[in-house]
This record gives sequence, C-alpha cells and structure tokens, in this order.
Amino acid sequence: MIAMGNESWSYRRALRDGRVGALLAGDAVSNVGDGAVIIALPLLTLRIHGAVPAPLAISAVEASPYVLATALAFAMGLTRLRIPPRALIILDCLLRGGVLVTLGLLAMADAITLPVLIGALLVGSVFRMAGMSARRLALTAMVPPEGRLAANGLLGTSTSLALYTVGPLVGGILTAVRNPGIALLGAGASLVVLLAAAVFVIPSSDGSVEGETIPASGLRILRQVPVTARLLVVVFGFNLFYMPVEVVLPLLVRGPLHGDGVSLGLIWTGFGVGALIGAVLTTALRRFAEQKVLVSIIAGWAAVVLLLIIAPSVPYAVGVFFLGGVIYAPFTPVVYTVVQAVLKPEEQQPVITLWGAGSALAAPVGLALAGPLVQGVGTLGGLVVSAVLTIALAPLAAVGLRPRVEAPA
Repeated sequence: MIAMGNESWSYRRALRDGRVGALLAGDAVSNVGDGAVIIALPLLTLRIHGAVPAPLAISAVEASPYVLATALAFAMGLTRLRIPPRALIILDCLLRGGVLVTLGLLAMADAITLPVLIGALLVGSVFRMAGMSARRLALTAMVPPEGRLAANGLLGTSTSLALYTVGPLVGGILTAVRNPGIALLGAGASLVVLLAAAVFVIPSSDGSVEGETIPASGLRILRQVPVTARLLVVVFGFNLFYMPVEVVLPLLVRGPLHGDGVSLGLIWTGFGVGALIGAVLTTALRRFAEQKVLVSIIAGWAAVVLLLIIAPSVPYAVGVFFLGGVIYAPFTPVVYTVVQAVLKPEEQQPVITLWGAGSALAAPVGLALAGPLVQGVGTLGGLVVSAVLTIALAPLAAVGLRPRVEAPA
C-alpha cells in the first residue's frame, strides 16, 4: 500500500487550514509564471541563437537554471548547512523575480543576447531548487502525517493546473501576440504572491530543524534508509530520460507539425489538463501497492513518448500529451509521500533537499546530453531513445521498493 494507508486525508480536509490554502495560492500563481516561461524560453532562444545550432542553444538555456541551484541543494544535503524553508522561499522570490523582470525588459527591447540569457538564468535561479523543496517542507509541516499524501497531491494539482495548463497557454498567447519578453516579465511579477504568503503565512520554524537534532549528513541517512536511495535512482533516471522530449518538442512543432508558439502552448496545456485530472485522482491511489503505481506510471509515460513519434498534427500531439499528463501527475506526490513516511521529522530537510537535488540533477545533465543527441539522431530518433530508456526503468522500480521499509516509530 502507499505509505500513508487508507486513513490519508482528503484534499478538502487539508484545505480547511487557511495557511495551506494561502501557500498553495502563492504556489499556483508562481507556477502560472513558470509555465509561461516553459514556452517563452525556447521561442526566445530560437530568435537569438545566431550561429549556435538550435538544439544546442535550447539545451544550454534550459539547463542553465539548474547548475548553481543544484550545487546549493547538494551543499544543504551533504553538509550541516541549513536554511529555514521560509527564508529559502523569500530569497528565491526576490532573486528570481528580479532577474526574470530584467530579462523580460531586455527581450522586449530586443537588447538580449544568448550569453546574457544563459548567465542571468544561471545566477537568478540559485535558490530555485532548494526553494521548491522548501515549499513542500513548509506545506507538509502544516499537516499531520496522515495529511501528507493530500498535501503533496495538492502541490501536484497546483503544478498541473498552473504550470502545465494555464501557464503554457498564457505563454504561447503572449509570445505569439507580443514578445517572449512579456511572458518573462509576467513570470517575475507572479512571484509576488508567493513572497507574500511566505512572509505572512509560514512560521519561521515550519519544516526546519536546528541545534543537536540536525543530522550529520543527508547522504548518511540515505544509506540508513535504503528505500530512499533506491527511489532516488529511479527518479533520476525517469527525469534524465525525459529530457530529449524537452528539446524535441519545440523543434517538432516548428518542423513536421507546422505549428507556432500557440501550438506549443496548446500541447503543454493538453498535458496540464491531463495532469490536473491525474493529480485530483492521486489520493485514490493510496489503496494500491506503490510498486504497481510507479511501474505503471513509468511504462505509461514511455508509451506516450512512442505515440508522440507518430504525431501527424498538432491536435494529435495535444491529445497524446493530455494522456501523458494523466499518467505522470501522481508520480511526484507518490514518491515524496513514500520518502517522507520513512523519515523522522529532523531528517526531512537534509534528505528531501538532497533527494530533490539528486533527482533534479537529471535536468541539466539530461539537457546537456539531449542537445547533441537530437542534433545527431534527429527529433524522432531522440524520442525513440527516450522511450526505450524509460521502459528499461520499469523493472528497476519494481525491484527498488522491495522489501518494504516501514516508517520509524
């Protein structure tokens, strides 16, 4: 069974706490901005890449926000460095918001270059990864253990609705009608709501540990609780093998599908609508064994990538990504709930931050590899490689959760 068991809270029960609703509102608004950036960045890159091959330019731009962010997250997981979740969210909102607004203004003035875009995203996103983990830690600290699956599921619902449904549609429209810069400007402004929620709603101690309760190393805890390490390997591979899709999609839309920015936005919106449905249904999965859930998600996503290979039109691609969203949405809430269920409260921040960093490290590594891969084998070849490698993860996920590790007393 999923680690929380049948006594898990419903979404409605978790939302009775006004603090939960306020933080989720801030998270949702900021996710709309991030969803617009998903569309704006590759399209802006295609405008300014110059002599740099388009796949390599897109992979460099998409990877740059992860580099310093990953380094900070690993520092927090591998050492005794601790930054309270509330402070991390505030720092991320201030720095990333300011950088996105600046990039938006430069893009609208046609005064931005590829090196400036990459460098600004590199520096401006330094707190992003730790800040995302901080949101999860702060939210799950507001509910008891039996409310964690609902809290994690609500974060997934926010991501599905805002990041993958509303945000890409807004980004596609703004990019097609105006300029990719306006989407970046809006994304920076969207962080104001999350900043307010962090300042006024999250207690400074929520989700943090201090003093002698701080474990020496998140890595040591991973060794002591093997299920968390095994899941990290599975999630890293799942994210890594997805990255060719990130590089291929804008090229597929501009090429064989004969689409534009709005088309790309519609495809991501299809994913978001499907993911919203999948996220809403996440709490129903608590009655199934976690091995079956994770294996089904991994195999199902691989099938979606294979279907994308034969996409004859934009509407077909929208339908395929809708199905992908339904399949993918429960993945993150389920794996985080399993991980949190086997950790003590004082182990949460170092392990969740390290675990999140390790799984997210797949993004820059995958994007760095995906650019040359797609350049070498083409868009369809890149999708084939992604699907085959993803399918290979299914048996690893099945074995990785055996034997079951019970939560500590």
